[in-house]
Amino acid sequence: MAGMLNIGITGLNAAQAWLNTTSHNISNASTPGFSRQTVGQSTLTPLFTGGGFIGQGTQVDSIKRVYSQFLENQVLTADTRRASLAAYESQITQIDNLLADPTAGLSPAIQSFFKGVQEVAANPSSVPARQAMIASGESLASRFQYLDGRLRDISESVEGEIASTVTQINAHAKQLSEINQRILVAESAGSGTPANDLHDLRATVLSDLNKLIQVSTVTESNGSLSVFIGSGQPLVIGGQVTTLSTTPSVDNPEKLAVGLQLIGGGSVQMPETLLTGGSLGGLLEFRRDSLENAKSQLGLIAVGLSETFNAQHRLGQDLDGALGLDFFKPLSPSIRPINSATTAPTVAFGNVANLTGDNYRLTYTNTTGAYTLVNERTGASVASAASVGLTITPPATTVSGEQFVIEPTREAGANIRVGLGDTRLVAAAGPVRAQVAGNNTGTGAVSGVTVTSTAGFATGSPHIGTHTLQFNGLTNQYDVRDAGNTLIGSIAYDPATDSSGVTRTLPGALGGIDIKLAGVPVTGDRITLESNTGGVADNTNAVALSALQSAKTLLAAGGTATSSYQSTYSNLVSNVGNKTSEVKVSRAAQDTLVGQATASREALSGVNLDEEAANLIRYQQAYQASARVMSIASSLFDEILSIAR
Repeated sequence: MAGMLNIGITGLNAAQAWLNTTSHNISNASTPGFSRQTVGQSTLTPLFTGGGFIGQGTQVDSIKRVYSQFLENQVLTADTRRASLAAYESQITQIDNLLADPTAGLSPAIQSFFKGVQEVAANPSSVPARQAMIASGESLASRFQYLDGRLRDISESVEGEIASTVTQINAHAKQLSEINQRILVAESAGSGTPANDLHDLRATVLSDLNKLIQVSTVTESNGSLSVFIGSGQPLVIGGQVTTLSTTPSVDNPEKLAVGLQLIGGGSVQMPETLLTGGSLGGLLEFRRDSLENAKSQLGLIAVGLSETFNAQHRLGQDLDGALGLDFFKPLSPSIRPINSATTAPTVAFGNVANLTGDNYRLTYTNTTGAYTLVNERTGASVASAASVGLTITPPATTVSGEQFVIEPTREAGANIRVGLGDTRLVAAAGPVRAQVAGNNTGTGAVSGVTVTSTAGFATGSPHIGTHTLQFNGLTNQYDVRDAGNTLIGSIAYDPATDSSGVTRTLPGALGGIDIKLAGVPVTGDRITLESNTGGVADNTNAVALSALQSAKTLLAAGGTATSSYQSTYSNLVSNVGNKTSEVKVSRAAQDTLVGQATASREALSGVNLDEEAANLIRYQQAYQASARVMSIASSLFDEILSIAR
């Protein structure tokens, strides 16, 4: 009877363990990260008799988590990418809304500015029109500054979020190390006795950490979990934690760099490309690929507009007859030394059509000014400074190995300003005029004079002396003579082929002047070229300034500019919009992948309340059956005792 009683007791104990485990599952059905638990059960060693083996009941081996590392890794991989895309999306949406705003964007400000230029072209002597042009220029500059300021605000917000995220990563890493220690202590009771709830807690903390930065893990033989980031940099090894830090970047002190804290103090800066996944990876990717590019492209438009508008304005003549000054205050590229370099070069803008908005790293290769130039974004070597729209002049003596980062357009949006305050200084007129002599007998005509350079002009009026162009029908050319009737050169003109109109560049000292000729002149017909003295009603240069609105002056391809100010801005808005749409679609797709991976994991590890309710009834009946076994054993024992009586 004792054997039967003992068997019943083992059944009671096993059923009790199942009931307790099932109750625990039901109680934690809504607990985040909880994995369903089951009882590991086996038979006791049977007793051998002459007739065979007689069973001795059952025993509880362990309480196990229903858990799959493979399914968990699928969730972690999908979730860290989702968190990265979500962080990217929340930031780039701000830029998209800012730049594409039909009221606060740059497009209406550009249109308003050139409307002011067109008013001056329509009435060049009007002081109110000139004042409106200056005011609209100031409004345009203010719009550049506003957009750049908002991008700077977003940048500062991103830097703050990077620092906050690193702090959270350190907190989670410390918590993981503490849980590792708790698991080691809890499981020291015996081999194969897992601390299930602590393992679930560790998995939950790891999942939270994985949302901040992509991690990889290794489970050690003692049950401790080692966590790695990047290309294998240790974050948690057992109970030891490597702390991350944020310090000003070596390349750009305005940006925070993430580094590993060294045991002896200080930190080692980690390349951004190693810090992928999670919110931190998304923030770094956004800052690197979208934020910096938007700021530089906005600056590219500011530089392009300022440089080309100033260049044309300097070719005009103001109300006092003087050559035009810069309408906008001249901009210059930013130069930032690396590692306390001292012998900075002089950098200026060349052909702005060759600017791309990229930054460049200059490295001196000797002590006499030789250098290499590398595109910071692509890592490609640059053939020459001129090919990227710059002129670089190193000092006579340099230090080999010193480096500087040249940022041609990054600060231009913040620095653009109108340089004129006096309406009389608006250079609406052309400095040179041409007219056909009244006694000409042919039909030769001048349909326009364009000044391309004022290098040989006098600053004050008159800018040039009076010159005469006299047609020679024998040689089909205009002979050009100065005020002293000295021949300084000639320009070809064949009435048979050029009568519909042809543009010629004047010779000698007048080489900065293009004249458009038409008609059929006869020998002796003359054209007078002179300084535009008193030309207050002339709008030649204002018309040329107005034409810049639609002129292709930026983003050269094959040596030819391909884009206007407006189309360059539209391209920026389009690129940001496309990237925003791409990130949104990718994030939505990643949400689906996370949902699918989570559903697969929950199908295995999650608690099904219907199933657990059924288990309660089953194990209750098992408990009752084992109790019935003990009751029968007791009855049989009583029967034996009654026989003895």
